Amino acid sequence: MPLSHSLIALFVTLLWGLSFVVIKLGVGTTPPLLLAALRFLFAAVPAVFFVPRPKTRWTNVVAYGFFLGVAQFGLLFAAIAFGMPASLASVVMQAQVFFTILFAAILMNERPGPHQVVGGVVAGLGLVLIAWPRMTGGGAGPFLMTVIAAGCWGVANIVSKRAGRVDMLGYIVWSSLVAPLPLLGLSLWLDGPDQVMAAFTRMDGGTLAAVAYLAYPTTIFAFGIWAYLLSRHPAATVTPFALFVPVAGILGSVLILGEAVHPIEAVGGAVIVLGLAFNVFGLRLVGRRAV
Repeated sequence: MPLSHSLIALFVTLLWGLSFVVIKLGVGTTPPLLLAALRFLFAAVPAVFFVPRPKTRWTNVVAYGFFLGVAQFGLLFAAIAFGMPASLASVVMQAQVFFTILFAAILMNERPGPHQVVGGVVAGLGLVLIAWPRMTGGGAGPFLMTVIAAGCWGVANIVSKRAGRVDMLGYIVWSSLVAPLPLLGLSLWLDGPDQVMAAFTRMDGGTLAAVAYLAYPTTIFAFGIWAYLLSRHPAATVTPFALFVPVAGILGSVLILGEAVHPIEAVGGAVIVLGLAFNVFGLRLVGRRAV
């Protein structure tokens, strides 16, 4: 992958890492599914009136909007609202790398190399370390929701690859139009109309700033660039750059939110990052040893 594409992939992961901090702040004042609905509403409107519809099947656009907007972010926002630490969520969500590689191997015949398989096994052990103490307490639900959200991200990555080389700005804008109504409907059902209306009446500048950050830099720009890279390079080349998301997520959570990372979670997170790192650099290391 060209250096310019690598640098922009790193910038995208920085935006995503800090978005976990913004989500945590946002769900403190706004119901999570309502916040997610507003994110995609602002990402789609008014841009949808000016950006041409992408030249791909409607089913592909709807599928991407559903798996990315409704499934992935609906689950992630809810998990963080229910107690999943932003720092830990930024680490666990990187399981999407291995979900994407697995789905690409099954559905698109993109066979992973041995170093990617080893990296996936190592990262899986890290997830087990994080999950173990949570399976007996109240953290089991948010943790599992975050893992499923990562799986939905992997599905969305494959859907975007199947769209081919399309206008990615249009693809993101039009697919964002899919998510607001289902998310709003779920929020009305789960939170109740009174709570949703109360959230609108107490909405302040901080909430609007959170929505703007989540809608524009991290949705239209970041996912547009990510989908662009996936359409031009193998999934196993692009997705490992998500290794840098938890770095920004953890630093932001500690410095801005004051979150404390427990020792077992720190070890599990380090093991996940080690697995991701081997996925990125393992082929080079194997090649050097062979020489």
